[in-house]
Amino acid sequence: MESSESSPELKKSKSKAAPRKSKETPSTLKQKSPAEFFAENKNIAGFDNPGKSLYTTVRELVENSLDSAESISELPVVEITIEEIGKSKFNSMIGLVDRERIDEALYDDYETTKAREKRLAKEARAQEMQAKNISLGKKVKESQPSKGMKGRGEASFYRVTCKDNGKGMPHDDIPNMFGRVLSGTKYGLKQTRGKFGLGAKMALIWSKMSTGLPIEISSSMKGQNYSTFCRLDIDIHRNIPHVHAHEKRDNKERWHGAEIQVVIEGNWTTYRSKILHYMRQMAVITPYAQFLFKFVTDSTDKNVTIRFSRRTDVMPPIPLETKHHPSSVDLLLIKRLITETSKANLLQFLQHEFVNIGKPYAERLIGEMGPDFNPKTAVKSLTSQQIVRIHQLFRQAKFDDPSGDCLSPAGEYNLRLGIIKELHPDMVATYSGSAQVFEGHPFIVEAGVSMGGKDVKQGVNIFRFANRIPLLFEQGADVVTRTALKRINWSSYKINQTQDKIGVFVSIVSTKIPFKGTGKEYIGDDITEIATAVKAAIQQCCIQLKSKIVKKIQAREQQERKRNLSKYIVDATSAVYEVLKEMAHSHASKKKKVADDDEDSELLDKVSDRIITKETLREKLAQHVEKVDYEMAMEYATQSGVSEEPRESIYLQSLEEEADDKNFINLHNPIFVFRLYN
Repeated sequence: MESSESSPELKKSKSKAAPRKSKETPSTLKQKSPAEFFAENKNIAGFDNPGKSLYTTVRELVENSLDSAESISELPVVEITIEEIGKSKFNSMIGLVDRERIDEALYDDYETTKAREKRLAKEARAQEMQAKNISLGKKVKESQPSKGMKGRGEASFYRVTCKDNGKGMPHDDIPNMFGRVLSGTKYGLKQTRGKFGLGAKMALIWSKMSTGLPIEISSSMKGQNYSTFCRLDIDIHRNIPHVHAHEKRDNKERWHGAEIQVVIEGNWTTYRSKILHYMRQMAVITPYAQFLFKFVTDSTDKNVTIRFSRRTDVMPPIPLETKHHPSSVDLLLIKRLITETSKANLLQFLQHEFVNIGKPYAERLIGEMGPDFNPKTAVKSLTSQQIVRIHQLFRQAKFDDPSGDCLSPAGEYNLRLGIIKELHPDMVATYSGSAQVFEGHPFIVEAGVSMGGKDVKQGVNIFRFANRIPLLFEQGADVVTRTALKRINWSSYKINQTQDKIGVFVSIVSTKIPFKGTGKEYIGDDITEIATAVKAAIQQCCIQLKSKIVKKIQAREQQERKRNLSKYIVDATSAVYEVLKEMAHSHASKKKKVADDDEDSELLDKVSDRIITKETLREKLAQHVEKVDYEMAMEYATQSGVSEEPRESIYLQSLEEEADDKNFINLHNPIFVFRLYN
């Protein structure tokens, strides 16, 4: 009752509040451009922090260079340079004059008198403890010089330059290829290294956010007598390129490819090992490429120059663009295909826009859709309800699996070469599985397992690749890591999981890599088809290694037996000879004739006449040990035979598949490629 009766004061206050409410303007819808979205959510593309941003920039530029060279079947030559830019140089680049600090207390690294006294007292106690430990003979670590109060510090800037010998870019397309997000050439159904089509665009966005400096591109296509130079940045709010310079220059050297230069904020100190690890793994999976990596700074002792030389000129085939499998499409994709198709009727649409649908099967599908459908139905006239019916049938019908012909795995030959070139293992085994399918997408798993090697730690060292790019982050949840550590019984293959130096290399290629999370970091362990294929590939490598390890153990045991026998030859010779001497002396003292055919008598006479000496016995025993060792080896070879050795397939490539200017054919084998010239 009290709530329904309002006091005059309350009514008055309500009447005053009403006009304010009526004056409020209604909310308006706002729209963000794709560039603005990725700028605000840069972690999606791997630009989480300055250090990760430097690593991702290097990775994106290198992968774009490899794609560009491979697309024209050119053996890649990639040069990547990271140049550290000091504060003064960076300020001069942006036209800013250096300024000395005036109010020190304003800065984050300012240290008060009390804090300095506390720090110095702590350092004095540490030095006193160190001197005491030295006097007691204890080992002590070298003390690091004090850096004063720790603050956020100044940003570090780097000029990243990547140059390649790829196909280059058309002059008119360069601004949009770099300055417009979500415009590119990698959106077909094809095995590609990239996922979002961002690449250098995100590096440009990060450069815009952290330094404000534009990106510089030089490019020239094969056969062009000019090269293109372009300097541009991006209008993030409108998602359009802002071109500073776009001109043609002479190309007297007939160079083709691209050179991209971008200045960004980064952190070399924290991500140095990741970047070098990435380059090394890239050299493993692409041994047909040549990489030159440089880090340049004012401190010459910190400069880094590493060349990863080419080991082979045999390249994987160029991945082909393929059509969608019916079981992998959704409603939106079907509608897009209907909009873009050039086919007039439903029968032609089903035949030509999807894989594994021939004319007879397409007619059966149309008959199953109902009376509203017939082979001559105009595909553009299909209603939303009819499209839903097609989608429902695609999900329920039975289709053959897509083939792996569109995929381009590294190949056992290249994988083996890369492992040997970079790790120098004692032994290595590789395996390439056949094409399998998940959610309508074909995939191939290749694996390699190595034992021993340079710079390899004890235990299981895992190297993961997806569409021939290294994956360095989120290893714990990855399907390869979990399979190698939890599903493989290494001891059953004569391998010690904790003490042996084991390298596990797994490369997965597909038209759709099921990455988890927002970045290209790892492949989840929840897809049964991929997990099963990874386990089977690693096991096949382990089976090969087991036969090698068993033979190595048997050879070592044989050598040990021979060494043990040889070790006692001297002692056995002395003992036998002393016995023979005593017997010969006893025989001579009896002075009785023994028949001439008595072998013992003849032997003792030879000992007495020194025809048989300690040296001759030693020589005979050594010959006997060699004979026994040889007979045991022959017996083992006869029992095992060559039938237990795995037989490798050899593939003959037709001349029609080669370019016109090549007059050779290749015999492909997982271990070697034999080239025949005409």
